[in-house]
Amino acid sequence: MDLILEGIKQAFLLLFGLDREVLGITLLSLEVSGAATLISLFIGMSIGTAIALTDFPGKRIVISLINTGMGLPPVVVGLFVSIFLWRNGPFGFLEILYTPVAIVIALAIIATPIVMGITLAAIQHLPRNLRLQILALGATRLQMVWMLMKEAKLPLLAAVMAGFGGVISEVGASIMVGGNIKGYTRVLTTATVMETGKGNFDIAIALGIILLLLAFMINALLTQIQQRQRPR
Repeated sequence: MDLILEGIKQAFLLLFGLDREVLGITLLSLEVSGAATLISLFIGMSIGTAIALTDFPGKRIVISLINTGMGLPPVVVGLFVSIFLWRNGPFGFLEILYTPVAIVIALAIIATPIVMGITLAAIQHLPRNLRLQILALGATRLQMVWMLMKEAKLPLLAAVMAGFGGVISEVGASIMVGGNIKGYTRVLTTATVMETGKGNFDIAIALGIILLLLAFMINALLTQIQQRQRPR
């Protein structure tokens, strides 16, 4: 119990003491998580909507693959991203392994199936006649897609929260492709693992509390937006 209380004390000291290293780690965590979430939203919502609105052979198999991807093990993602970005790998010439860019790529791969699966389900659950009604009013296909997405805005905001939650809390892939380099690729999750391994449980608890507060604030903001859009 004393250890937990000491961790809480350390969290307040690190936050309100404006510790430069902790602020840098927190900012980098926000940057890579935010970038990965935006990429996953663009790819996931686009493909998810396209699959939901299109009938083609093997659609159920594709949906099964997407649903499987929602539980994609981060260490597997980290392994393959590392192989592709390795010096002798297909994209080794880019020299981005052990950089924040590599972390963003890995996190985006993890989050994209989550966003895609939720988007697909949200669009599929809209009444099929709604599409025909929108087109009958003279809307183009692009306008129809936009209106359907507006109609499904509540579950789509849930997709944003799920995607962000998946990347802000990820640790395995971040260590594998980022290397946990101090002042460069160290984020809150990897720093927490490192401090735990060193036996510095008070600092690890403090970093964990900061991570929880960060996740809570972002999700509270998104929840506020979501609930404002809820029909009364």
